[in-house]
Amino acid sequence: MFIRQLNYLVTLAKEQHFARAAELCNVTQPALSSAIRSLENELGLVIVRRGRRFLGLTEEGERVLGWARQTIAALDHMRQDVSASNLLTGTVRIGVIPTTMPVVSMLIATCREAHPMLSFAVRSLSSDAILRQLDDYELDIGFTYLDDHTQAGFEVLSLYRERYVLVSPSGSGESVCSGVGRWDALGDLQFGLLDSSMQNRQVINAAFRRAGVQPKVVLEADSLLTLISNVEHAGLHTVLPHSVLSAMNSTQRDAVTALEPELTREIGLIARDLPSRPPLVAALWRAAKHLDLQSSFDAFLDSPRVSVEASTGIS
Repeated sequence: MFIRQLNYLVTLAKEQHFARAAELCNVTQPALSSAIRSLENELGLVIVRRGRRFLGLTEEGERVLGWARQTIAALDHMRQDVSASNLLTGTVRIGVIPTTMPVVSMLIATCREAHPMLSFAVRSLSSDAILRQLDDYELDIGFTYLDDHTQAGFEVLSLYRERYVLVSPSGSGESVCSGVGRWDALGDLQFGLLDSSMQNRQVINAAFRRAGVQPKVVLEADSLLTLISNVEHAGLHTVLPHSVLSAMNSTQRDAVTALEPELTREIGLIARDLPSRPPLVAALWRAAKHLDLQSSFDAFLDSPRVSVEASTGIS
């Protein structure tokens, strides 16, 4: 009963609504409310601020919520560990920044070769949301930027350094490549870029500022597919990490220009730093170590179709 009460509390905190939480827990609203009141009585404190509707958690309730998340996660890990001696099953919850969405399939494919009964839940999230949901035990693993802010307190596995490239409409490659290869030569192009709230866009904006260029942005989107589609059909240009080239066909890659000064960001996996790595996280971690993503992605820029200028490293 105690574990069920903790599940009810975690669901209520997430939904912020008694009726929705009860529906997700497959119980009636009175049953959920009664279970949480029983938990309060057992602990001797008030967890939920109540009125005519859910008003949030008390300060003590927030602390109980943190322990509830850890307890439920520990129980899940125990179940995984017990079953790991047989056939590993369960769902790996992965938070992925938008620019790595085309890449996560490579990790999953390698992991499924060793563990065909595993399932995966992939969420496209900002880097900050990934950190928050890892802290709240809503994710098992993150696929995101690696920097001092991200790495603090997490276990980290570096996978590759993304290199930013100009992607132009098909057929314009030769004229574009002969005219631009530097950030400061992009001022006359019309761009579609990711939304300005995303870290990827902030990195690109900083590169333009350093080059003294105000880009002509006619489209903002929260989807790589939308950007690539508008490059192909609306005649726009975009700037993307070279890892995205793995999801593009050879015709689209014909109009890719490497930019200088070179802009790079380190990408990898992060997970909660625990004494023992949970089996599902360990399975994906091992799969990632078998991949040489850096060589695979750099090969696209070594292609003779891609215009590569002499570059300098700017991280």
